[in-house]
Amino acid sequence: MDSQEERHEHSGAVIPTREYLPERIYLLPIHNRPFFPAQVQPLVIQRQRWEETMQRVSDTPHHTVGVAYVGDVGANELDHEHFPEIGTAVKVHKVQGEDQQIQFIAQGMRRFRIVRWLSKKPPYLVEVAYPKEPVDEEADEARAYAMALINGIKELLPINPLYGEELKHYLNRFSPHEPGPLTDFAAAITSAKGKELQGILETLPVMARMHKVLPLLRKEIEVAQLQSEISEQVNAQMQERQREFFLREQLKIIQKELGISKDDRENDVDTFRARLEGRVVPERVMQRIDDELDKLAVLETGSPEYGTTRNYLDWLTSMPWGVTSEDQLDLAHARKVLDRDHNGLGDVKERIIEFLAEGTFKGDVGGSIVLLVGPPGVGKTSVGRSIAEALGRKFYRFSVGGMRDEAEIKGHRRTYIGAMPGKLVQALKEVDVENPVIMLDEIDKMGQSFQGDPASALLEVLDPEQNSDFLDHYLDVRLDLSKVLFVCTANQPDTIPGALFDRMEQIRLSGYIAEEKMAIAKDHLWPKLLKRDNIPKKCINLTDAALRQVIEGYAREAGVRQLEKQLHRIVRKAAVKLLESEQKSIKVSVNNLEDYLGAPLFRKEKALKGVGVVTGLAWTSMGGATLPIEATKVHALTRGLKLTGKLGDVMQESANIAYSYTLGHLAEYGADADFFNEAFIHLHVPEGATPKDGPSAGVTMTTALISLARHQAIDRPLAMTGEVTLTGQVLPVGGIREKVIAARRSDIFEVILPEANRRDYEELPDYLKEGVTVHFAQHYKDVARIVFK
Repeated sequence: MDSQEERHEHSGAVIPTREYLPERIYLLPIHNRPFFPAQVQPLVIQRQRWEETMQRVSDTPHHTVGVAYVGDVGANELDHEHFPEIGTAVKVHKVQGEDQQIQFIAQGMRRFRIVRWLSKKPPYLVEVAYPKEPVDEEADEARAYAMALINGIKELLPINPLYGEELKHYLNRFSPHEPGPLTDFAAAITSAKGKELQGILETLPVMARMHKVLPLLRKEIEVAQLQSEISEQVNAQMQERQREFFLREQLKIIQKELGISKDDRENDVDTFRARLEGRVVPERVMQRIDDELDKLAVLETGSPEYGTTRNYLDWLTSMPWGVTSEDQLDLAHARKVLDRDHNGLGDVKERIIEFLAEGTFKGDVGGSIVLLVGPPGVGKTSVGRSIAEALGRKFYRFSVGGMRDEAEIKGHRRTYIGAMPGKLVQALKEVDVENPVIMLDEIDKMGQSFQGDPASALLEVLDPEQNSDFLDHYLDVRLDLSKVLFVCTANQPDTIPGALFDRMEQIRLSGYIAEEKMAIAKDHLWPKLLKRDNIPKKCINLTDAALRQVIEGYAREAGVRQLEKQLHRIVRKAAVKLLESEQKSIKVSVNNLEDYLGAPLFRKEKALKGVGVVTGLAWTSMGGATLPIEATKVHALTRGLKLTGKLGDVMQESANIAYSYTLGHLAEYGADADFFNEAFIHLHVPEGATPKDGPSAGVTMTTALISLARHQAIDRPLAMTGEVTLTGQVLPVGGIREKVIAARRSDIFEVILPEANRRDYEELPDYLKEGVTVHFAQHYKDVARIVFK
């Protein structure tokens, strides 16, 4: 049995004791970290599980218990196998029981090694031995390590005052001549992990233990220093802010006492009143502003109601009450701006000039709602900008495409959190005048949802009779929108609600023909692309022939957006060649165009010819297109009609009407009256994957069937459009301009149109009618006379 003389610090006194270490001791598990012989600290254990163990320990004369580190093993899973071989024998002092826990002060004595288990179930009883802790014979090295540990602990003291007086007493008790307990204490005050500390506890040679502990202590010092630095920086920032806060508060009070300062509330009120200077605010609105300012004066600046009222006043006083810009009603200036920004569109420009001329006599052009309708890429948005510039007005654009919330137009009520006024109020605040040009883009693509119908909300906005008293839900005061010029854009008017469409004045922008596209590309698109990429004009030379090939082979759509993309491709690839080669300029011609753009997307289409084949004209949202129709006799086994080409319901009905009309009037048109009696006819509209619908192919289908019955092909380039009835009447159709452009694009210069569309054709610009032979038909007999002579 071993014994040793130790000094125990208890209740502030250092008491010399000669302790007796028993051979048999009871075991207690600890979970957080191992207990070292040099430690004196309280331990807390569960009463229910270890009360019997503590009772037996208190009955022994030596009051010694063994504590061993078992890691994260739970109380229910704990078994004798989880206990390590090495633990620490501790003297138990001041046992206290509270509720479900037992607390006592543990005084570390010596390491023990378990020799034999006497009880493998709680209370655990083991037979132990107290191993020697050999000190290396190299006393100088041991003393040096001990001094390093003492210095490290002293260094930790000022940085982390957590250890306080305990460390000072401890350092007074131990010296470099007792390296074992010193090493244990240094390990105990680190924040190393439990397994790492258990390894140190199990290292018996003192020198080896010192080798392990010193790096841990140095790491602890570095962490403590870093924490200390961070804490100092935070404290410095806090002190600086507190100092600034106190100085500002003192300054406010001093200024207030001297009468040279105002508080935040007074500043807000003054700001709002200053905004209204020079503005003509309607009486009812001024009354509302005064009421809200009175309310603001009695609210606490930190209250939510204050913020809500302040935001409301901010919007209300930001409106341009009575502020208007002066219109430039100068037709010469307007023509110059429109011609500068747009090639072609002669009829559209003329319509805008008429609109401005009317405004000259009226004195203003407010209260008008213009709807620009046309396929994508024809310049609807830029026409709106040009109108604003021609008038000298501020311009504001927002897209209503996909808008599904009525509050986007009319605002939210102020009772909601995050309430905002509608887009029109936001527009007026931004432009700061009552008479801007506001563009509502993509008005045909508005949606509906459970949040309301924004198209219906626009009815009040776009009605000249109502919009002088527009009511926004957020502002809750009447706004005058009658001075605003609204310009709306749409690709097709079909999806615009009838009531909304009725309030707008429609201006159609059709597609461009090749000559117009050439001018647009040379005057606008090509210079813009070179300027955007900062490439000198002389570096890339695009020939006129190559440009025409781009238009006809790669960009046949009605607008010019695809044309711009193809020209951009040329610029990009040319820029690469300029950088990789030593050429100073590059010429893009018809011969090398495919190097830049690949094979043409559109080949020169050969017009379909033959018996039963007729070229029709169609209108699409992308512009006009030619539409060949084929009819053929499949067999003579039975009578019937088969339709293909992904035709819509209306177009199928047109085909059936054409078939019925032809069936009853074959003899009149020089064909065998019995031809269809035993003939199964297949009528097809090519490009079968493309959906097609509408009544305007009736004339074309009738002509195809009569051509088939007469066995006579059409011998010249000829296109036609028109709806046919069962009695042979030819009814008018829409999209005449687009259809004429489509015919010209396909080099067809002879066209048959319904008589009722004569006025539409005569309104076309002269350059579209030039070289085109047009026949007008009132009855199908007129068509047959022209086609079959």
